[in-house]
Amino acid sequence: MLTGQELLAKVKEMGDAPKTELATACGYVSKKKDGSDRVNFTAFYEALLNAKGIDLGAGGKGVGKGGRKLSYTSKVQFNGNLMVGKAYTAMLDLKPGDDFEIKLGRKSIRLIPVGSSGDEA
Repeated sequence: MLTGQELLAKVKEMGDAPKTELATACGYVSKKKDGSDRVNFTAFYEALLNAKGIDLGAGGKGVGKGGRKLSYTSKVQFNGNLMVGKAYTAMLDLKPGDDFEIKLGRKSIRLIPVGSSGDEA
């Protein structure tokens, strides 16, 4: 699959070719179980946007289990606990056993990794 400047050059070279031909020529095609071709338009358009410097939240960040978008909100549970889900901890590369200092602000809670300066946003 072409990316970056190679992708832009190929699209420009092909001019007014149909979209299916463009995506296929750039390598954005896969085989179905029955042997027929499947053109991956979404991946093609995302790569094209990235090549033009437009980032739509790359790497799947902001997407949780099952492809759902993270809401960046949470509710206090019935037992008083506040849960931070696995998708959020994975985004920050947190591991079981990581220690945090809890800093309370005016209507806010900050979790600062132990040993960190706490200046990071």
